[in-house]
Amino acid sequence: MEFFCHHRDRPGSMPLRERLVEQHWSYMDRFELIARGPTFTGGLLTGSVHVVDLPDPAAARAFAFDEPNYRAGAYRDVLLRRWRNVLGRTMWDFPGGREGGGHLVLGFGSGEPADLVPARPDELIAYGPLLSDDGTAWLGTAALVRSADPRSALTVDRYDAVEVHEWEFGGRRQ
Repeated sequence: MEFFCHHRDRPGSMPLRERLVEQHWSYMDRFELIARGPTFTGGLLTGSVHVVDLPDPAAARAFAFDEPNYRAGAYRDVLLRRWRNVLGRTMWDFPGGREGGGHLVLGFGSGEPADLVPARPDELIAYGPLLSDDGTAWLGTAALVRSADPRSALTVDRYDAVEVHEWEFGGRRQ
């Protein structure tokens, strides 16, 4: 069962994150990660994305809230949703390689699902729907994308809100 986790930084938490970087990486190295990496705004660190395969929602909550930065108070909040790996690969399998950054694109919606079949898959690093814990309700879409126009990864007018964050490949290869 796959989960999308976006830990968002608390303002001023960078010194704490710097002290805990090895603990964070060692913690993440224990899991089967589909994708991971930091988010930025204007070059400033704003959070971390982790897409992980775990047995159930309880294990996903433990993963998100036992993370060293979270436990130390570095994060403002956590977006944790069940997710489905539409591309069937990890970020390490992305044909475009790890050099260069990308973007995290989050589309939040309700009702009829949108973008269940991705457009332009060659630009997608990771992609899938955000789902309720039981997997029955579509809540949006999360995409890691390398594109000149990252919003084009989604049919923007089908969502209630769309967020775009700078993102980079992170961590150590599994």
